[in-house]
Amino acid sequence: MENKKTIDHLHEEHKTWLNKLLFYKDELVIMEKRITEIAEKNTSVEVRSLVDHFYNEIIIQREEIDIIKHDINSHEAFLNIALSKKHVNLEDEKLQDHKKHRESIAIFEKLFKELREELIDFLSKWM
Repeated sequence: MENKKTIDHLHEEHKTWLNKLLFYKDELVIMEKRITEIAEKNTSVEVRSLVDHFYNEIIIQREEIDIIKHDINSHEAFLNIALSKKHVNLEDEKLQDHKKHRESIAIFEKLFKELREELIDFLSKWM
């Protein structure tokens, strides 16, 4: 049996996730700056290869953030349409939980954490 939640609860989760995604996007900017610092100081083939790897990972993470953000915004639009069509109370109406979005966020956060740890190891070695 799938959980049902109020529209208000789903909306609050959307806001939380969108704020998290903004944080991660900001963190990617910081990561990119650190990688650039390493690239400017080290021109060896090994470092260039790792720098390229991290730049590519950052591109992938940004794309994933955009995809998740789009999915969340689409679901938010769905909630707004459901709300306007039914003219319901936010606290009374219950809809299917957005399990897919929750899983996407969890997977993204796990992969982001792994990237951050890998980057910290790289930075500690080459800074």
